[in-house]
Amino acid sequence: MTAIQSLAVFCGSRVGINPAYAEAGRALGRGLGAAGIRLVFGGGRIGIMGVVADAVLAAGGKALGVIPEFLTQWEVAHENVTQMVVTDSMHSRKRRLYEESDAFLIMPGGLGTFDEAFEIITWRQLRLHDKPILLCNVAGSAGPLVATIDHAIEQGFADPGCRKLFEVIEGVPEVLHRLKALPAGTGGRPERL
Repeated sequence: MTAIQSLAVFCGSRVGINPAYAEAGRALGRGLGAAGIRLVFGGGRIGIMGVVADAVLAAGGKALGVIPEFLTQWEVAHENVTQMVVTDSMHSRKRRLYEESDAFLIMPGGLGTFDEAFEIITWRQLRLHDKPILLCNVAGSAGPLVATIDHAIEQGFADPGCRKLFEVIEGVPEVLHRLKALPAGTGGRPERL
């Protein structure tokens, strides 16, 4: 059994234009369910996050959704998750995702995914946690995010050590393989969040 028991997955509330994105979400969900790793996610039934959650549940796995109350009013909450936590704000949502997870996986997505990715990477840089962060490259999706970080390093706005705060993994099969050997991280200083 892997040391990673709960994995937060940050991903799109849309499926994107490339069918490879949704297929990667399905493969990830099936793999997490088969490995007994609980999915911790934004609680939506739409986009890649809905695809991943559906696949986890279909594989007999568990899924914890964390969604702010105002999004439940937009009728985007997944109705079949193992457990749903409704928060009072986006920030409390992200904090709960952080608290419930042993590691983080960034999949393809849009602005919300970028926000979550940069925040969890920044929290690690600030030593607020030392939990593993994986960035899954699906059809080149990780390139622009990594290029932004590399550009900040090249321009002297970030330390070169920032590239060690996360791992870029090529595709879902490699992510699932990496999760088997990855130690669970530590929480650090959550009171500072």
